[in-house]
Amino acid sequence: MTTTVSGISIEYEIKGEGPCVLFLHGWGSSYRLFEGLIAAVSKKYTALALDLPGFGGSGEPPVPWSVDDYCRFVCEFLLSLGLSPEVLIGHSFGGRLMIKLLADNSLAGVKKAVFIDSAGIKPKPSLKSRARLAVYKAGKAVLGLPPIKALFPDALERLRRSRGSEDYKNASPVMRGTLVKAVNEDLKGLLPKIGVPSLLIWGTLDTATPISDGELFESLMPDAGLVRVENGSHYSFLDNPVLCTRAISSFLSIPY
Repeated sequence: MTTTVSGISIEYEIKGEGPCVLFLHGWGSSYRLFEGLIAAVSKKYTALALDLPGFGGSGEPPVPWSVDDYCRFVCEFLLSLGLSPEVLIGHSFGGRLMIKLLADNSLAGVKKAVFIDSAGIKPKPSLKSRARLAVYKAGKAVLGLPPIKALFPDALERLRRSRGSEDYKNASPVMRGTLVKAVNEDLKGLLPKIGVPSLLIWGTLDTATPISDGELFESLMPDAGLVRVENGSHYSFLDNPVLCTRAISSFLSIPY
């Protein structure tokens, strides 16, 4: 299905009947990765999932967006459909949005939340990464000088791309700016404000948002329990779909 919200074409899926469960996918992904979980959840709930602006089949935001911009958009999307979710399920970047939405009570009707390999905690830079940043800043300053830029017009962009992650390299200019805004915001301080019962699902071999992040989530949130997916990656719900589906079904009292 498609709809238009705030001038942006949005692809989404809605399946089942009952209270609404909203799925929020990760960076560079699509709601389609949730198909197995959507099928399980729709046995008891109305499962609603969308491709966030800039991902999957949806259009990009007009300018680089912050996490707050995405949260406002999610609220507008729900309002346009006349739905109010009782449960949020988010992976990675989707979990980052959930932290904001729940901490400021933007979605007052939410009763439970499921965070899967969630983003939101800014890692402390290592000595090596600080050194690489210093070299990058020096190179950026030199290559940005008008005479150098005139001689080597593409050098600065090549330097940016060499430093960026695969997500950064693969993104459009608008989404690169969006990614920078997202990863530079540390949401750790908001975790104690999340009052709804929360299920945390984490891959023990996750290198993007390590298991230590999941343990920190559990320690800071008032009512949270952590399920470890042994040998699971950043996509633990795809690595072990049986375990993840059972955990979520039990948490939401869905027959499995």
